[in-house]
Amino acid sequence: MLFEQFLNNVDAIIKQPLYALDAHLKMAPLERVQYLQNYDFSSKNPKASAVLSLFYPKDEVAHVLLIVRSSYPGVHSSQIAFPGGKKETSDLTLKQTALRETNEEVGINISKVEIIKQWSDLYIPPSNFMVSSFMGLMQTTPNFHLQEDEVSALIELPVADLLNDALVQNVRMTTSYATDILVPAFVIEDHIVWGATAMILSEIKETLKQTFK
Repeated sequence: MLFEQFLNNVDAIIKQPLYALDAHLKMAPLERVQYLQNYDFSSKNPKASAVLSLFYPKDEVAHVLLIVRSSYPGVHSSQIAFPGGKKETSDLTLKQTALRETNEEVGINISKVEIIKQWSDLYIPPSNFMVSSFMGLMQTTPNFHLQEDEVSALIELPVADLLNDALVQNVRMTTSYATDILVPAFVIEDHIVWGATAMILSEIKETLKQTFK
């Protein structure tokens, strides 16, 4: 998909409703479904965090950014994610959290990012985070500078590839909380995108499919 075509449909993307639970359930591990449907998150007092789904042109084609997290002692080590992280006391809003973390992790100039939409919040049980997700738009190709202790690589995913249903597969995995389970995932080259990132991607995909159908 050419970036110009994507830009021409931004207003339509903004006007789309949030597909929330319906989209999240398509990519939710079975063990996660109960938390999405019937769980009282307030009883866990989850920590606030925010991520950014950044859309931008590369070689005139529309892309969305994912990162490969570096290896570290923690439940999200080496996973595929959106740039983002925990809300700090200096952050006035979660939108500011998403932009600050993106700047710190991949080094882009956030003054050139326009936040155009907020996706549905999502609770992550293993780390007890409530994640707020924002859609950002850059009209030029970003210059990335990775914070290598947090980000080991980038995945620049063409939007047209995201809309390809062939990317979605059921994959057997061992996770921080279960062994040898079957989970729905986006398989992007040799990367497996599952869990919260896949659920957020699912809402983005549904929004774009309805926009460009």
